[in-house]
Amino acid sequence: MTPIVEPDLEIIDPHHHLYPKSHWVAGGKPFLLQEFAEDLNAGHRIVSTVYIECSQLYRQTGPEHLRPAGEAEFSSVTARLAETGHFGPARVCEGFVGTADLLRPDTLDTVLDALDHASDGRLRGIRYPANWDPDPEINPSSRPYAIQGVMLDETFRRGVARLSARGLVYEAFQYYPQLPELADLAAALPDTVIVCNHVGGLVGKRGYATPDNFDNWKARVLDLAERPNVLMKLGGLANERTDFGFSLRPEDIGEDELVDTWGPYIKTCIDAFGPDRCMFESNFPVDRCATDYVTLWNVFKRIAAGYSPDEKADLFAGTARRTYRLK
Repeated sequence: MTPIVEPDLEIIDPHHHLYPKSHWVAGGKPFLLQEFAEDLNAGHRIVSTVYIECSQLYRQTGPEHLRPAGEAEFSSVTARLAETGHFGPARVCEGFVGTADLLRPDTLDTVLDALDHASDGRLRGIRYPANWDPDPEINPSSRPYAIQGVMLDETFRRGVARLSARGLVYEAFQYYPQLPELADLAAALPDTVIVCNHVGGLVGKRGYATPDNFDNWKARVLDLAERPNVLMKLGGLANERTDFGFSLRPEDIGEDELVDTWGPYIKTCIDAFGPDRCMFESNFPVDRCATDYVTLWNVFKRIAAGYSPDEKADLFAGTARRTYRLK
């Protein structure tokens, strides 16, 4: 059994998914509460989690724009099952981040109402992926490209502003060359809380596999950090688009290699944004392609070893708790 680093450190996992049937899990098996609970109870002190939309269990009937409410119901049922205590002490799916078409102001409030109702009041934000790249091979088949430049669109921005008016965060997913567009959005909407996913959407393969890629990524991250309404999630680095090759190796990657590989990216973000604007994320089960849940959090704790107890408290729980209004 893997020894647990700092087993008493409180953790809120602010970014995970659940799948009735998942290509992210060997054999296409489900990743539901029972499977996730095995990870949550494996040694680290996980007290709460936030479910992030991943296009699961949409309603098959009714108006098209309301069908994502099925995923909100899915997360809420999971949360209620977790509350029975049969799956461990963690408040699984205590928060829910859904999706809505931010380019449809005529239906947006109706959709937000439906998501909030279907999630039993657990709705904390909306993720509307903006990921786009001129190279079609960068994008995974599971997530279609967004409209190029969507974050600069005035209708889109009115939709994001509507989230803020309702106390919701904009959960931002894009690739790192688009971070200037996200920074511009943040500057235009300073009262909107924006949570940038996956260290800014690192890309390292194909045309990005160059010696200066880290410096190019870092320059955009440092610029984004100048917008005080933006927070950064630390994780999501196992995807094959990063070109670390972890998803192509049959064995789990050891802690030392992950610390050495991911550490420079994560520390750059923490030092730029500050621990009170950063939060570690598991991105499970997607990042299972690199390692197991216990090892993942060990790696994060080792990367954060040089920060103070108060800074660690923010990185592993406090920032997420404030951002998503958790217990």
